[in-house]
Amino acid sequence: MAFRYAVFGSGRQGTAAAYDLARWGEAESVLLADQDLEAACVAAGRVNDLIGGEVCQPLQLDVTNAQDVEEALTGIDVLLSAVPYTYNLKLTEFAVRAGVSMCDLGGHVGIGREQHGYHSAALEAGISVIPNCGQVPGMGTTLIVHAMSMLDQAVDVIMWDGGLPQFPRPPFNYKMTFSIVGLSNEYAENAMFLRDWQVTEVETMTELEEVEFPEPIGKLEAFVTGGGIDTLPWTFAGKVRSLQNKTLRYPGHFAQMRACYDLGLWGLEPIQVDGVEVVPRRVFEALFAARVTFPDDPDMAIIRIKAAGEKDGRPAEALVEMIDYYDPRTGFTAMERCTGWSAAIVAGMMSRKQTPPGAGGVEIMVPPQPFIEELARRGIAIKEVVRFQ
Repeated sequence: MAFRYAVFGSGRQGTAAAYDLARWGEAESVLLADQDLEAACVAAGRVNDLIGGEVCQPLQLDVTNAQDVEEALTGIDVLLSAVPYTYNLKLTEFAVRAGVSMCDLGGHVGIGREQHGYHSAALEAGISVIPNCGQVPGMGTTLIVHAMSMLDQAVDVIMWDGGLPQFPRPPFNYKMTFSIVGLSNEYAENAMFLRDWQVTEVETMTELEEVEFPEPIGKLEAFVTGGGIDTLPWTFAGKVRSLQNKTLRYPGHFAQMRACYDLGLWGLEPIQVDGVEVVPRRVFEALFAARVTFPDDPDMAIIRIKAAGEKDGRPAEALVEMIDYYDPRTGFTAMERCTGWSAAIVAGMMSRKQTPPGAGGVEIMVPPQPFIEELARRGIAIKEVVRFQ
């Protein structure tokens, strides 16, 4: 059976998602829409060249225009939103009204929880609505659920994750692999974790630690940032004692970013500078992105999860790890493979009715085993082991 997909947003992740759907999503067609028609045409052309067919069609679209979105969704089975998260709540309304299943790359826990409010409407329409389906949250969410399922009872769960350059450049030792707005939001917003069985707000840019990886990666640092585990704390409150994630970076990056945080450079309240009103976070984004954008540098994406608890009546821990690298054959970065492709896997599962109707978090709506099998089809390997203590 062939399916018709729409991808809104033809940036890095939207293009990667469109390619994934065209190659692995049993696609009859993939509509790749963007407010910039030229960008949509270039992206669609790249996808078609890679797959050797004319599956992907470009479209100029303003996602805030209800009538234009309604027309674009006519005859579509699944919508994948790769536009900034600020548009996703309204797009959810449009999708539900059109009877089209929807997933997105997300980036904001509060907006995702608001999208869950469309559960009854999505049930009635017989569609699935699943926000925050990128790498983390998204793939990481599913792998956390999988790690917990490897034990009879999980008690303490932690995930470490990050997208990094394979060959870091000083001074920041970082490479911009997705939206700077999404990155600054993760750095600036407090995290919501489970601590002592309760949903707990934890200050961002805190709790620095070192984490060892096999060479050539070596020693990384990890620290608290916002949004990485999405709605997992509310789903597992009272069922798991602790559940949290930390962002991985090369040593020294934390101190640099903590200084920006302490200076107030991530604030959203305008300030006056020489009589001009500026938003500090927009200034940071403009300056920082320019200094960490290296389009030709290869990257890698890492997710490591440890779930501690009990199995077969004995203390045990489940370890799950994913490390992926830039693919020179297709030109897709590790972050594009693990973010755009992750959301595309969910879109494909929606089209095949492998996700239940309604609206909810990845941890409830996406069955882990089919998702992991789809990762393997794409050459993204998951290592897993249970160790008894």
